[in-house]
This record gives sequence, structure tokens and C-alpha cells, in this order.
Amino acid sequence: MWKLIVSALAVLVVLGAPAVSAQQTGPGLVAVAANGNTASSTVSAQAGRSLFFLFFDSKGTLVESVANPNKDSANAGIPSVDFVASKGAKVLVAEGFGGRIVEVMKDKGVRPVEFKGSAKDAAKKALGQ
Repeated sequence: MWKLIVSALAVLVVLGAPAVSAQQTGPGLVAVAANGNTASSTVSAQAGRSLFFLFFDSKGTLVESVANPNKDSANAGIPSVDFVASKGAKVLVAEGFGGRIVEVMKDKGVRPVEFKGSAKDAAKKALGQ
């Protein structure tokens, strides 16, 4: 009888435990503002106006390429930061950042990294590789 009760409690504990996502356990994704949709694309001068965001995992592997839905917005920087943060990015790479977007990034828990070159090399720099 005790085994049955212990087993039932174990199931309840497991079912009641909150789910842990990869974003909570790992360092998060690196988003690179890019001029193209491949890892060899160049890093965009501005994050908000970039054509694409390339998302790299913690090993530096390109896992997703997404057209920037905010590139033509009036104030593209802030919605772009919101977008990459919603995808789980903890780092955003572009050639440069203005002071206002850096403050928004800080509030969202996204670290800015400035880099000029290929997206793949940018991801490696952001990851410390």
C-alpha cells in the first residue's frame, strides 16, 4: 500500500513541477542582425533596420534565420529588440548601437555586441569562442 501512495505522490510532484525551457537552463540564443539569411552574411550596420536576424545556439550553430518584421517601422530598433528577446536571444550583434536601444536591450536582458564581419564570426565572438 505504501508503495502505491509513494508512487502516486511522485507522479503528482512531477506533473505539478513547472516546465523548464532551454532558455531557462542555457545561455540563450545569440541574435545577429544580418544583411542576408546565411551564416556567411555580413553583420548589419543597425539592428533595427537589418534585413534578417540570424539565431545561433550556444555552440555557434545557426538554428534559425528570420526576416526582420520591423525593418520598415518608424522606430525599428525597439520593436526589433522586443522581437529578438521574445525568441530567447540573450545577445544581439550589430555593427553599432545607439544609446537608446542599448537601454532598451538592458531592460530586456539582452547584451549588445558590436562586430563587423560575417554573422558566423560575430556569433563566435559573442560566445567567447
